[in-house]
Amino acid sequence: MNICLNNPVFDLISKIAAENETELYVVGGYVRDMLMERHSGDLDIVVVGSGIEFAKKLAAALGGKTRVTVFKNFGTAMLRHKDLEIEFVGARKESYRKDSRKPFTEAGSLEDDQKRRDFTINALAVGLAGENYGKLIDPFNGIGDIRNKIIRTPLDPKTTFSDDPLRMMRAIRFSTQLGFSIEGMTLQAISQNRDRIDIVSMERISAEINKIMMADRPSTGLLLMDRTGLLDKILPEIHAMKGVDVVNGRMHKDNFHHTLKVLDNLCKGSDNLWLRWAALLHDVGKPLTKRYNEDTGWTFHGHDYVGARMVPQIFSRLKLPLNEKMKYVRKIVQLHLRPISLSGDEITDSAVRRLLFEAGDLIDDLMQLCEADITSKNRETVRRHMNNFSLVREKLKIIEEKDALRNFQPPVKGDEIMDTFGLGPGREVGMIKKAIKEAILDGIIGNNPEEARRYMLSKAAEMGITPQNKAGNFS
Repeated sequence: MNICLNNPVFDLISKIAAENETELYVVGGYVRDMLMERHSGDLDIVVVGSGIEFAKKLAAALGGKTRVTVFKNFGTAMLRHKDLEIEFVGARKESYRKDSRKPFTEAGSLEDDQKRRDFTINALAVGLAGENYGKLIDPFNGIGDIRNKIIRTPLDPKTTFSDDPLRMMRAIRFSTQLGFSIEGMTLQAISQNRDRIDIVSMERISAEINKIMMADRPSTGLLLMDRTGLLDKILPEIHAMKGVDVVNGRMHKDNFHHTLKVLDNLCKGSDNLWLRWAALLHDVGKPLTKRYNEDTGWTFHGHDYVGARMVPQIFSRLKLPLNEKMKYVRKIVQLHLRPISLSGDEITDSAVRRLLFEAGDLIDDLMQLCEADITSKNRETVRRHMNNFSLVREKLKIIEEKDALRNFQPPVKGDEIMDTFGLGPGREVGMIKKAIKEAILDGIIGNNPEEARRYMLSKAAEMGITPQNKAGNFS
């Protein structure tokens, strides 16, 4: 079978290969995506010989400012050309030690290189030189697996996953991204080798989880992780949400499956990775707060705050960024019940102001999560909740336009309070600042310096504090 290689860079590569009598092939994901009519910006080329030297020859032929980045330890070289990132590597075969996923490599043939590939759909190669130009080389029927939407290893899956356990996460990731099923023996081998995941760095594992999270339906990957035993090892807090308890005939919903539904709902309208993480973790505090009460049944009081406290621990263990991204997720988790509590029959201005004050620029994302959190199968219940959330959104817009409370900054600062009343830092200053903030949030005064200063004077007077300079003479 011949493949049409319509990018001009292939013609140039073929020309250089002919001049240097070099055998080389485009392999892996680029070929897979080309056959699936998917875009790919990563081009992997296997050279029977030195990939580094060939990369330098191509860079010279491209001219201009084309720069080659060499990774000597891996025997690879990479360059960028237009919208392509092209990586060259010498054909090699690999062997592994039991305690490491980093292989010992030696020069090999194309056949050796295809055998070391993780899955049949990634072991496809297309010739780029001589009589092999455009010829598809498919020793493991990868094209058949593409047609049948199957993830399968070229060789014995137990050996494949034991050698490089990250491939277990990659199998689940490709299954989730492509909508393929994992072949039976391959899936079983993941379960059998799940403990081998311990030798993989958490950074590499989290990179795969993030790709799963960015799929159209992340639940597919999380369910596969659960089925193979990887979920409990990598995300035990999510695994802990599984199951339903029954006391006196009263049960609670399965919070694991509810969470997956919320996550999938959210993904229909948002490609924000960190909001997706917030959806995954929004109920993570429920297992620790679950209680049964004879009168009220099952409760999860405080699970929002408990869950928020768990976020930094989870991010730290997973080697996810402990910066503004983590703080964003933590705050969304902490606030996720607030809009729900507002969506009753009566929505007060004060409650909406306080939500705007606490959420700031996160308010739109928070509302999106709360709408995704409606997972009832009762259409009338869903309709009622969505209508109430529409009212909350409308109220948020009106109050934000009127009071400008998003990312609230006090209209009167502590320095001004101290200067007005001749006070040093202390309890009285804090009390006055808090009183001004509460008055604004309750709608007693507007969010502006003039009304805030007048309220400051009246509140100070109630406390027996009088101005010490002309700054207290506000009109």
